[in-house]
Amino acid sequence: MQELTIIGGGLAGAEAAWQAAQRGIQVRLYEMRPQRETGAHLTPHLAELVCSNSLGSNQENRASGTLKAELRQLGSLLLTLAEENALPAGSALAVDRAAFAQAVTRAIESHPRIELIREEVTEIPAGAAILASGPLTSPALARALAAFSGEENLYFFDAIAPIIEAASIDMSIAYRASRWDETDPEASGDYINCPFHQKEEYLAFVETLQNAQRITLKPFEEEMESGVTAGENQFFEGCLPVEIIARRGTKALAYGPMRPVGLNDPRVPRRPYAVVQLRQDNLAGDLYNMVGFQTNLTFSEQRRVFRSIPGLQNAEFARYGQMHRNTFLASPKILLPTLQTKARPNLFLAGQITGVEGYMGNIATGLLAGINAARLLGNRQPLELPRETMLGALCWYVTHASMKDFQPMKANFGILPPLPPSDAKSKRERGALHAARSAQVLREMMENVAFG
Repeated sequence: MQELTIIGGGLAGAEAAWQAAQRGIQVRLYEMRPQRETGAHLTPHLAELVCSNSLGSNQENRASGTLKAELRQLGSLLLTLAEENALPAGSALAVDRAAFAQAVTRAIESHPRIELIREEVTEIPAGAAILASGPLTSPALARALAAFSGEENLYFFDAIAPIIEAASIDMSIAYRASRWDETDPEASGDYINCPFHQKEEYLAFVETLQNAQRITLKPFEEEMESGVTAGENQFFEGCLPVEIIARRGTKALAYGPMRPVGLNDPRVPRRPYAVVQLRQDNLAGDLYNMVGFQTNLTFSEQRRVFRSIPGLQNAEFARYGQMHRNTFLASPKILLPTLQTKARPNLFLAGQITGVEGYMGNIATGLLAGINAARLLGNRQPLELPRETMLGALCWYVTHASMKDFQPMKANFGILPPLPPSDAKSKRERGALHAARSAQVLREMMENVAFG
């Protein structure tokens, strides 16, 4: 029986292991937790969601929804388990993060062709392998990756948002509503909203946030022991700390995570000036996370500043927000769209370390790496997905982007080839056309190529 080594039991590694094992490959899946912790994870479970518990929109005319539709066609294990452990979140897919991680762990541990090994891997293994060690790759393995690639690791700082105990939210001030109730009646009330009705109170909050004390980041060489220095301005644009957004201008939050569009307070005749949204974080419904409020404020400042938000004056924090280092590689220099490394065809990369951002992107690249590793071991040509598909476009981007401004990329319609001329004018109409084209080209490919 052919053997495959996979490093990392996160979203990408778990999906890759399942896909390869389902295709008859004997898989050794290495996960260093709990023997070695990351500083961001809280449990030993596989596929633990560190940041948000939302996997993005389910609507196929949205980029994230298109990617999910592709993964359903391709038979993703983790998407199936996410849907089985879903929480109310309007048109988005949010999960009970503990139940989801436990379900993934059970599925992997019970598979007859997967051996889960709880050890740290410090060198790139010989033979067929998938590196899905994630953004919190251990220092020793990161050094090995840097040596293999011939380039210094790229890196950025990421942040996670606080989680609040639901019982401490003042519902005489906060109210339930989902942003798009008018188009999705079943979504009503899935989010708790904390309104700033007056511009003046919003501006006062922004000023407080702008001046709040932040945790000093450790030098990159201290965490990586690699001699590379990082500055505090190296943040991923898609996951900026809320205090950094606030410093970009007084209206930045009102047009960003505090955008009030679609969130009318039923008790007030006009729309709030700005809104802080809270999304259910567990099945019991007793924990809510602050949507878009990733932060690196000190814990005492988080209590002070976030308790100034209407409805959160008595907030109790089940988890504070924090900053952590994320590592990714110079994929345009070292990677092919099949997710094989150029220097070693039997070595694949998957997940956030490739420069693909977002939970679904991590799952998707794990799926493709698992399929392609199994194909390679079965003496078949690894697959390059069409660029008209969201997964194909993501893989094309991370392998062909300019290194001058290479940044992690989430699923978005902007990376897909242009649509043929049509009468579609609205963003939703164009999104629907992209989704339909993606489904068609993927279906045609699956009819002509054995994915099993």
